[in-house]
Amino acid sequence: MSDAAPRPIWRTAVQPRWLGLLALALAIAAVMTAMGVWQLGVYKSKTATATAERAAAPPVPLRSLFSIDEGLPAKAVGRQVTISGTWGPTADQVFVADRLQDGRQGFWVVSPLKLSDTDAVMVVRGWVASVTDPAGKALNGPVSLTGAVVASEAEDSSDDAAKGRVLSSLRIPTIVHMVKYRVYDAFVVQTSAAGTSPAPAAVVPPPPPTDHAGLRNVAYAFQWWIFAAFTLWMWGRMVLDAHRSPEDSDDSGDSDDDGLADGPAGAGGVEADRAEVAVEPSGTVSA
Repeated sequence: MSDAAPRPIWRTAVQPRWLGLLALALAIAAVMTAMGVWQLGVYKSKTATATAERAAAPPVPLRSLFSIDEGLPAKAVGRQVTISGTWGPTADQVFVADRLQDGRQGFWVVSPLKLSDTDAVMVVRGWVASVTDPAGKALNGPVSLTGAVVASEAEDSSDDAAKGRVLSSLRIPTIVHMVKYRVYDAFVVQTSAAGTSPAPAAVVPPPPPTDHAGLRNVAYAFQWWIFAAFTLWMWGRMVLDAHRSPEDSDDSGDSDDDGLADGPAGAGGVEADRAEVAVEPSGTVSA
């Protein structure tokens, strides 16, 4: 009985046939990985295109996207809209602090635009350096303007409303408690309107949220990466099975040699046994 240590698996793995299969598996996995990256690139391209198309779409009336009784739908964020109405009460205008413009801190001027006696939309008219800037003075009278739809910011500014007209964030839930009429669940960042002088500096609308088009391509990408991993796993499993197989062990050769070594000796033993058997003249066989 042999006391030799078990053969390490790496000795099986470095055999030429398994190294060749490893090279093939790596090549296949590399192609599949590249296909996954390509599918992810397709998704990003579709997403960027859809987002840009939404922002560049021709302006439409705000009411055509959603009503004042609805929450802001994702498809409306970033869209260019047209609105017409009358500027709301001067007392309802607010300022949003800590807004950076050309490297300077200042305020956004947010004024209500009444669409009817009971409905209004909050308009970000522009940026001023201070709340006393003449350009930030509240307007009155009828107006028609174009702007981009933006959503409320996440930061809560409810405490600011009790202190005055300067808020720390742009939030409809805060403003609804400061006015006596209904407001849309969105802001419109003014991009064009009838000229007023002096006027706040124009504000660049925040980028619209990503339009997740082509999600199917993301699924395809993950499928390709799973296939690549499975290919390498299959190679490892095949090597392990071969390592466990008696036909692939070094002991198989030794057992054959033992058989060959025992052969002549066994044959000699048989001949010796035959020599010991003698046939007596009487016909009886004796050992």
